[in-house]
Amino acid sequence: MDPDTAFDAIANSRRRRVLLSLSRSHGEVAADDLAVEIAAIENAIDPSKVGSDERTSVYIALTQSHLETLDEIGAVEHDDRSQTVTATAATEPLAEYIRRLQTACYQPDMEGS
Repeated sequence: MDPDTAFDAIANSRRRRVLLSLSRSHGEVAADDLAVEIAAIENAIDPSKVGSDERTSVYIALTQSHLETLDEIGAVEHDDRSQTVTATAATEPLAEYIRRLQTACYQPDMEGS
């Protein structure tokens, strides 16, 4: 994967979260499960507390845009029919790059100190 394609893949926070989630999973993941996980992160709540509106908003964005983008560049395999996503050989290298960027850019929250 050329660098411009890789940078485009990780330019969006939801695509980064998909890649990170898939790098931790074994096998295919339902787009609905990814939507719940991402909605929980975005709203800073437990996944069990994610409401229908939050999940649906993320699910629509994933299935209508982000998963197709990641599939087209080979970062994931998205089955449009079953709405499942599977990691490819490119998933883990991209996820590792995201983790390194997060670590390099991490700044502890100084509130309360």
